Amino acid sequence: MSELPLDAGLILAALLFLTGLAGVITRRNILFMLMSIEIMFNAAGLAFVLAGAQNGQPDGQVMLIFILAMAAAEVAVGLALIIQMYRQFNTVDTDVISELRD
Repeated sequence: MSELPLDAGLILAALLFLTGLAGVITRRNILFMLMSIEIMFNAAGLAFVLAGAQNGQPDGQVMLIFILAMAAAEVAVGLALIIQMYRQFNTVDTDVISELRD
């Protein structure tokens, strides 16, 4: 089986992380922001797995399990917040919610 070079994998992880960061910065919809954060978590997990595979240690895979658990908790809390925001403001647009009221 052919191995993925470490440099190529880390470049892919960096591109994924930058894509997620751009999504968090540019999007105003809270659902897209949460999906962008998930992309950033997956990029970090990929970097950990690649670093662990380079050294022949399972540490990267263990860190990936922790990252996936944290991402699952983030999804649960994030969806609860989205439901509450939609019930209160009837929108999930962060610009509309952040405006001050009289």
